[in-house]
Amino acid sequence: MNTLADFLYPAPARRTTLGILGWWERRRLAYNLIVGTAGVVTLGVVSLAVVLLGDGGGALPWEPVVVFGLGANVCYSLGPAVEVLAEKIGSGELLPVGPTLYRLGLTFSVGLALFPSLLVLLAILLRLVGLLPH
Repeated sequence: MNTLADFLYPAPARRTTLGILGWWERRRLAYNLIVGTAGVVTLGVVSLAVVLLGDGGGALPWEPVVVFGLGANVCYSLGPAVEVLAEKIGSGELLPVGPTLYRLGLTFSVGLALFPSLLVLLAILLRLVGLLPH
């Protein structure tokens, strides 16, 4: 994985169950780091909003962070399962779906991790223009 293109458009796995599982597991750490970074950005935005708006007292709850992280990894594990299933159903005649599933899953997960930031920023904007009460 030398470049972003190599990372996002990797060669597919060997068309065996173990080959597919290994392909996905070699990418799990990068997935977790990227999605985790998006989550840290969201925590930062939400924490800053809480401080600036004075809408809360105390630390943000950690439970949703853990649930999101676990849920993201459970969903990640569906990627190789779907690819193995597609390989079995297609009897090896389908093109490999792993790289596409990986890109789509990564994009969706990052978007989901950043979505609360968007909501918080939208709420701040609506407060500034007077459409939400202070």
